[in-house]
Amino acid sequence: MQENNEELLTLGKHIKSLRKSRSLTLENLCYKNGLEPSTVARIEKGLVEPKYLTLLKLAKAYKMKLSQLLDF
Repeated sequence: MQENNEELLTLGKHIKSLRKSRSLTLENLCYKNGLEPSTVARIEKGLVEPKYLTLLKLAKAYKMKLSQLLDF
């Protein structure tokens, strides 16, 4: 279980880093892409495992393929 937590934390940090590098707030990112800010905040903190469709929306928001989003 601990390994899964580390993976979620790493994914969350990566997603947050992408958002920050694009100078996006949670609200700006989510408003444009139909995501809930609280959901993305929990993903960035590594508290929840994101759903596939949420990852697709994030990839679209960052203008990248899903494979690129998950390549960290």
